[in-house]
Amino acid sequence: MRGVENALGITIPDNARLIRNLITGIQYVQDHVIHFYHLHALDWVDIVSALKADPKKTAALAQSISDWPLSSTDYFRGVQSKLKAFVEAGQLGIFANAYWGHPAYQLPPEANLMAVAHYLEALDWQRDVIKIHAILGSKNPHAQTYLVGGMATAIDPNSENALNAGSLAHMQKLARKAKEFVEKVYIPDLLAVASFYKEWAGYGEGVGNYLAYGEFPNDNISNTDNLFLPRGIIMGKDLSKVHPVQQEKIAEYVTHSWYEYDEGDGVAKHPWEGQTNYRYTGPKPPYKFLDTSKKYSWLKAPRYDGMPMEVGPLARMLVAYASGHKRVRELVHLVLGKLGVGPEALFSTLGRTAARGIETLVVAEQLPVWLGQLADNIKRGDLRIHDSSRWDPKDWPREAKGYGWHEAPRGALGHWVRIKDGKIVNYQCVVPSTWNGSPRDAKGQRGPYEAALLGTPVRDPEKPVEILRTIHSFDPCMACAVHVLDAQGREYVRIKVV
Repeated sequence: MRGVENALGITIPDNARLIRNLITGIQYVQDHVIHFYHLHALDWVDIVSALKADPKKTAALAQSISDWPLSSTDYFRGVQSKLKAFVEAGQLGIFANAYWGHPAYQLPPEANLMAVAHYLEALDWQRDVIKIHAILGSKNPHAQTYLVGGMATAIDPNSENALNAGSLAHMQKLARKAKEFVEKVYIPDLLAVASFYKEWAGYGEGVGNYLAYGEFPNDNISNTDNLFLPRGIIMGKDLSKVHPVQQEKIAEYVTHSWYEYDEGDGVAKHPWEGQTNYRYTGPKPPYKFLDTSKKYSWLKAPRYDGMPMEVGPLARMLVAYASGHKRVRELVHLVLGKLGVGPEALFSTLGRTAARGIETLVVAEQLPVWLGQLADNIKRGDLRIHDSSRWDPKDWPREAKGYGWHEAPRGALGHWVRIKDGKIVNYQCVVPSTWNGSPRDAKGQRGPYEAALLGTPVRDPEKPVEILRTIHSFDPCMACAVHVLDAQGREYVRIKVV
């Protein structure tokens, strides 16, 4: 939407901006909590070890870090019994394929049991709070109500089938529930787990360059600089200066990607001129084993001014911190202080994971603010949701081009579009996992994933949980070219879509 709106010079109504902020905001909160508990926690938490825990000691641990009500001895004993039944039946289900008992696990059994309990609680919690997304977007995760020029979410105080006082009150209730879980479960668990893995503040640094497009506009102008989470670039881990983002400096290589450019593999193309030419005609996939001197990835290699960039929650929090964002700075100092580590810990696997938690709380605190602003607009009689003045392609210029920036939960997402005679003639997107998971470029520069793995200790190559910790800290998109092979080309995972 933002790319086309930028191309056509469209300014959306205030209500549309607030609804977009709310849809994105609740997605951040839900997505980050799901990532921590269901996609990343088991890299640090030994589920089977929880069977050895003393439920009374687990209750004491939980009560020492939070006043969350589900923290009694009987509650944790019940969770432990449920887990024991799974194990004895040989039906671990979602807990089946992991490296239980691995020497890299360091949490005591009681902390493991607490994490298991909250893992299960988060499953129910996320299903409830994401109803905000469904109310405003009609569907999760891919909202159906976005329109060029605004939103299709109807506002009518007198209709049960549109946004009204009742639906706003219900969303405020869900927003409070989201914030409470983040405050009383997610953040305390994050600090508790991280305290046993402080050495991971020394691993997983990556490329040291960070890009954030910024998100949650405070005004309605296309690609505005007035953002709740600011836009900017950090180079070489230097937090003393935030560089501006210039979209013309973004380009993609295919030197080590299974694509070709008409001009050859050594050039980089700006997305407005981008091509996605896949011309390989042999067996698929086109590899027998990993060879980084050749083509080895389905991803292109995005670069900013020729440099690899990390995107995601860490990039956003670093840019916000360096830009003087008051709440971000407060929470960063709080978390670093509780862990007893310095600012250098941010540039690491542990820092990446902590940044995601900090961002979750910052956004969860803001959801009621946006809901309140939306309610105030409606009370004043402002029901505008869409600008249809540029809706007819006959009113468009013969040729136009634009770009739209969005910070998805996983990081910087850019869309570039070229329009001619009312039709899209070229469209390219550069997504977060492409930035982070990119292969090497024409200069041989590694992408963030590859760079972050350098120096990582691996105790057992057959069970590389340490590798998973760093890769999962980026929250890779499972749809963005994930393949798992060892150095000998043996396939570890195959995903079949039917």
